[in-house]
Amino acid sequence: MSSEKSPPLQRDLPAVFGNLGYEVLPFKSTAENVVTWIPKSTRLTVTASPPKGIEATIALTERLAAAGYQVAPHLSARMITDKVQLTEIVTRMKASNVNEVFVVGGDAKEAAGEFRDGYDLLKALDEIGHHFGEVGIGGYPEGHAFISRANLASSLREKSELATYIATQICFDAKTIASWAREVKADGVNLPIRVGMPGAVTRQKLLRISMASGVGDSVNFLKKQQNMFWRFFVPGGYSPDKLVNGLKPFIGQPDNNITDFHVFTFNELEKTEIWRQKSLLRYSK
Repeated sequence: MSSEKSPPLQRDLPAVFGNLGYEVLPFKSTAENVVTWIPKSTRLTVTASPPKGIEATIALTERLAAAGYQVAPHLSARMITDKVQLTEIVTRMKASNVNEVFVVGGDAKEAAGEFRDGYDLLKALDEIGHHFGEVGIGGYPEGHAFISRANLASSLREKSELATYIATQICFDAKTIASWAREVKADGVNLPIRVGMPGAVTRQKLLRISMASGVGDSVNFLKKQQNMFWRFFVPGGYSPDKLVNGLKPFIGQPDNNITDFHVFTFNELEKTEIWRQKSLLRYSK
């Protein structure tokens, strides 16, 4: 794979909202709720959570694929022990006709085995061979609390050679996202960029998910996003439409490779899908 790949650009919001991707959490009720609320045309990714283990992610991916969805598991490097386990995962995904994965370093405090970060896992995937037509990696428009911008840029260049698209961590400032995307393109990384954003998530639902996860995964996730946590817990602090409208002038421009959105649903599937459908109608007028 090569960062020289040119992304297909989507230049209007109806096309974008017709092609949103949703990220879901591997809870017991997730598959049923997805089938109830989410059309088969929607791209799905399944997160990986250290308390639940990588098996929960892979099993839910298999179940959603069997139900007819285009779904990609998060392969968390620090949760996978070695190439043997990785090969088993690849084999299971091929058997389920899963043709996409999203590779992350992961939040486990201790690595389960030989993979320290996402690049280690990407290299291992390349070495053992795989069938995946799409391999996603993460991007950080606002930087990272523990990694310098220079190291982030270097890491992204390395990983981009083994990937086909970038999905960003959450950032609420459209100009910051666009500026970062232009820097990425100028740095020679020519992959499509899906902008990460929360869907129509209520504070109450977010708290319930946090408690259900056992260790507050969702709230911990929000705390890692530099300016995100407070936006959910002040009255009227967050609306997905604000970011969409802010990014509208930048989507599909050749200097940045922003193509669409990657929606963190936090399993608020009904409200997020209703929001998407309303947005699709609004932007199609």
